Amino acid sequence: MACLRVLELYSGIGGMHCALKESGIPFEVVAAIDINTTANEIYKHNFPKTTLWSKTIEGITLEDFNKLSFDMILMSPPCQPFTRIGLQRDIADPRTKSFLYVLDLLPRLKKLPCFILLENVKGFETSCARNHLVKTLLECGYTYEEIMSSPTSVGIPNSRLRYFLIATISAEKNLRQPSEMPAVPCQGEAIEGKKTSDGFSQPAEDDLPVQPEVPTLQSSTTVNPEEEDKGPRFLYKLETVEEIQRKTDQNNDTSVRQIKHFLEPQTEINMEKHLLAPKTLLRYSMLLDIVHPTCRRSVCFTKGYGRYMEGTGSVLQGNTESKMEDVFRGLDQCSEEEKLQRLQTLSLRYFTPREVANLMGFPQSFSFPDHISPKKQYKVLGNSLNVVLVAGLIQRLVFNKCDTAQETSVMSM
Repeated sequence: MACLRVLELYSGIGGMHCALKESGIPFEVVAAIDINTTANEIYKHNFPKTTLWSKTIEGITLEDFNKLSFDMILMSPPCQPFTRIGLQRDIADPRTKSFLYVLDLLPRLKKLPCFILLENVKGFETSCARNHLVKTLLECGYTYEEIMSSPTSVGIPNSRLRYFLIATISAEKNLRQPSEMPAVPCQGEAIEGKKTSDGFSQPAEDDLPVQPEVPTLQSSTTVNPEEEDKGPRFLYKLETVEEIQRKTDQNNDTSVRQIKHFLEPQTEINMEKHLLAPKTLLRYSMLLDIVHPTCRRSVCFTKGYGRYMEGTGSVLQGNTESKMEDVFRGLDQCSEEEKLQRLQTLSLRYFTPREVANLMGFPQSFSFPDHISPKKQYKVLGNSLNVVLVAGLIQRLVFNKCDTAQETSVMSM
């Protein structure tokens, strides 16, 4: 097939670029755009020949975009306006301004891109931003598919449930005259939605035009609590029977690889510096999600990993000869000294940045500049995406395309 000209918006450390390479599709990234200086340093380190624009998307004109003449847009807009632990201000959040600007420009391009892929957090599917996106795509003549998926669907032992939208347009339509579609409003409060019977939101009747109709994403499967990135909130001895059974089922799922396949050789790194500090063990032991090398599960790694303990990612049990249930049995009745001695027998440690990158599907060729600290590495990884999962979606987008304009599915690969 012909080499696709790809525009990479919100390029970050280059997860989308890595996914393009993983997909095997001939491509050229005509421009990557991001304002995060640390992420841009890492991107440039790995893809020195790619044109990287360190500027706001709103600062790029329609003429500039037209000159790029791209066939595909890959984007992962800021997730903070939609995340469940945030304020969920949706389009009222200033961080959605650039995304709404993209939606304003899209219908006015001289040549519409044939392919679009968007990634965001769970929660985006009920947002007004999503409704604006779908409305714009339909008016431009795209067909699209919405997908909820996690790396476990491609055999990676990490829960990172994300929303994806892939859209295509025929060659005949993408060269049509740009429409005079009005700009999408990007100020004011978020549109108040109405709940439908399936639990998702639709815009209030007076907020959006009747045509084209914006279908609501349907929930076609029940996702377990860990797949929602919440992570367990209780330690081993406090977990319910249901929690223990769920983890047991995950660890027995042979379609998912074991964590040991994603670990760095211990002979090559100093594991001591990754061990949890004594004060961390004493203060946060009841909140840790502990896994060992033969597990087939881990919780989502966030940008706070290594700094905050609750809900930021799993920790690894280095000493597998110690049984966790023996360590925690009666731990609350022990003195602080004895409690620490018990906990230290587990040799609990953080996953290294390279191991987190492995669990997020980044190839071994991907690396960080020497001056980027582990703290910054964890942060940018937590803001990135799973490369293998996105690579599969790019293949699906380009080779299979979307059969209907309103199809909804959960990816199974």
